[in-house]
Amino acid sequence: MKARSLSLMRGTLIASVLAISLFSACETLQYRPEAIGPEGEIMIVIDSLNWDGPLGDALREHLGPFVGTLPAPEPLFDLRRVSITSKAFLKTIKKQKNIVFASPLSDSTPEARFIRSRLDEAGLESIMNGRNAVIDRRDLWRRYQQVYYLMSATPEGIAQLLEENGEGLRYAFNEIARDRTTRDLFEKGRQHEIEERLLRNHGFAVNAQHDYMVAIDTTNFVWLRRIISRDSWRSLFVSYVDNASPNSLSPEWIYEARERLTQSWITGNTGGFVAIDFRRELTTENIDFLGRYGFETRGLWHMVGVDGNGDRIDYGMGGAFVNYAFYDEESERIYLIDGMIFAPGYSKREFLRHMEAIAHTFRTQDDEDRRARTEAQAGL
Repeated sequence: MKARSLSLMRGTLIASVLAISLFSACETLQYRPEAIGPEGEIMIVIDSLNWDGPLGDALREHLGPFVGTLPAPEPLFDLRRVSITSKAFLKTIKKQKNIVFASPLSDSTPEARFIRSRLDEAGLESIMNGRNAVIDRRDLWRRYQQVYYLMSATPEGIAQLLEENGEGLRYAFNEIARDRTTRDLFEKGRQHEIEERLLRNHGFAVNAQHDYMVAIDTTNFVWLRRIISRDSWRSLFVSYVDNASPNSLSPEWIYEARERLTQSWITGNTGGFVAIDFRRELTTENIDFLGRYGFETRGLWHMVGVDGNGDRIDYGMGGAFVNYAFYDEESERIYLIDGMIFAPGYSKREFLRHMEAIAHTFRTQDDEDRRARTEAQAGL
């Protein structure tokens, strides 16, 4: 069995940001169209020499690492290198969803000249004298856009910024990707009647996409499914424990609870049940889930059965899952939200991001009551 990794709370603020004026006011616009491009792609604006050297290696390591908790390794983000070949192409770059400018300012490349043109005199002098900075610009040229400038005079300085801030950069890009995915998922409509029934019967809800169905709705377990074809589906289940304590939450408790729930409720048509594939990489991280203490677990599931000796038999069917376990203080409940995908022959990364996005629409009846009071006070 592979080691299970635990890490500290994610989303640490990015360090080394210069507290000076860096960009001209002409970049502030009244209206911006939406950013375009593939959801899981980051456009890296850098010259080919640095991209093919140690700096490119650092960018790939920290922004596009391979995810081991998928059936076949896929990068967290696809990195697409581009150069500023003309003013017309610069306009194309500025339309993209995720952009990183990563050329050393001491270079004479068009990319370095562009970054230098964004700095005021004090900022440029500070960088050329050895200061490094990560500059975060959300919605800079387009709506729903994330832009970062990695600023240093040398390639080594930018590589050091990536070493220090890689986790925060990945978190920020994943967060805006999840926000955009949420908008896209529910653009065609939601099943508000399902959400209202969940609130009424269970005191919580998640957004129900237009083509999901309720497969199981019992005392403290709800299973939503989207069957795309006979050989492809996505599903999300929510379970909760009343009168619980946050002290109960641990990776081991989460694994045991998930195994018990899937063995009871998520079974195959010809026998067998869904189980965690402990033979493959399994990660659990302590997180803040929508303001609540919790854990995120990522791994692989497989369909198994039990033979006459009580040993498990692998049925050869499986996929990826993401699980959120957290404590809701107001209701004194522990919740488990678990999203699974089954999509043979397809890339799994973005499908799993869909499950992550749905999970993050979670809210309780208390949350809904607070929102209603806020809107009433605002006269909405």
